[in-house]
Amino acid sequence: MSQITTLNPYNHTTLNDYTMHSRDQMLTALQLADDRFNRWRHSTFKERANLMLKLAKLLKKQRDELATLITHEMGKPIREARTEIEKCAWVCEYYAEFAEDFLTDKIISTDAHTSFIRHEPLGVVLAVMPWNYPFWQVFRFAAPALMAGNVGLLKHASNVTGCALKIAELIHQAGFDEGCFQTLIINHELTAMLIKQPKLKAVTLTGSEKAGRIIAALAGQEIKKTVLELGGSNAFVVLADADLDSIMDTAVTARFQNTGQSCIAAKRFIVEASIYDEFLQRFQNKIKQLNFGDPLSEDTRLGPMAREDLAQELADQLQRSVNQGAKIIYGGKQNSTYFEATIVTDVTVDMPLMQEETFGPVAPIYKANNTEHALDVAAATRFGLGVTICTRNPEAILKQLHRFPDGAVFINELVKSDPRLPFGGTGISGYGRELSSIGIKEFINQKTVFVKTNQSLKTDGFMV
Repeated sequence: MSQITTLNPYNHTTLNDYTMHSRDQMLTALQLADDRFNRWRHSTFKERANLMLKLAKLLKKQRDELATLITHEMGKPIREARTEIEKCAWVCEYYAEFAEDFLTDKIISTDAHTSFIRHEPLGVVLAVMPWNYPFWQVFRFAAPALMAGNVGLLKHASNVTGCALKIAELIHQAGFDEGCFQTLIINHELTAMLIKQPKLKAVTLTGSEKAGRIIAALAGQEIKKTVLELGGSNAFVVLADADLDSIMDTAVTARFQNTGQSCIAAKRFIVEASIYDEFLQRFQNKIKQLNFGDPLSEDTRLGPMAREDLAQELADQLQRSVNQGAKIIYGGKQNSTYFEATIVTDVTVDMPLMQEETFGPVAPIYKANNTEHALDVAAATRFGLGVTICTRNPEAILKQLHRFPDGAVFINELVKSDPRLPFGGTGISGYGRELSSIGIKEFINQKTVFVKTNQSLKTDGFMV
């Protein structure tokens, strides 16, 4: 059997070896999930909520241990790793409280005696998840999926296999029956085979554009529902009237949080010419304060990148942009998984740093002639996850929301996910939504029920 070896990206030491699951083990897990679904779907919202609240308590109780696991496997600074675990507990609590309201039968007035929309779970859902937020990406799927009555199978990124196994262990420890949520350690070939199995009903993927195309094609051949949350090239627009005193910390966090390894990070800074020099100087002064070091240290703000190949890919994007005329005014060095916080100027819209997703601590700063130019450049992208616009006149931007096809527009704040708000993109950033009342319905059959009768109809007992 094949093995997976996980490595600490900071000191390059071996963490653990894992044996991958075989085809038969995978199919056994699928059968267990399907069997469990046929019982789990009939559990009450109260029963599910009680288990979800126990799960939230476990996450809080084990926060430091779980955060350390994240930091060991993918290098996230420990303070950010703790915040990630806390956010997972929040999403569990959120859906424990609101799932029943979101999925209650919705009465629709028609010419029927009664007509309504019934919300029913689809069944076994496969989650293919990335390494950059190894707990949060999974929990923002698992919490709504389980509360809706679905069951889950997780195929996680191989470099965070320890996190993947721990998540399944926590869910089982909270009291969810075996089979409600299982982690599979499988390769791409077995993942493709799994998607083709009739018992698997849907797939959700968070990952790259390339992975999204592959998963969407495989699921499409089987006519199975997918939700894709893919890459992003979010613009961070600073208009001439922006309050620089209040946005500078936001700008730095938007690019360098998680060492820049986030789909919704600010990838393109677009600044009006009249304040460009001041913004650039302030931004550089802030960047100089970012401490690189051991991600387990409380003082570390910038950790290693998760894998050396990812750092090399970012270095290539940077070099190709420099070859086209971009200038590195701060940082720019890469050594193994270490990548300096980097600022690049003299960028044009056709450079890799402006056209491609850059997954790491590199910030291109584009000079826009005026407000219209800035907004045009922000919207001129194939990606569509989100955009940040900094201005003292938010009303003017609210009148122009149609200019941005993105899934989210944040004014004077970095783009972020929140259990209360739908999260997802457009264009090559994917489709479908996670979180909120909308996300929980992605893997739901919204069934129309229409009853026409001349007899008395008692709805007690089958109307939720």
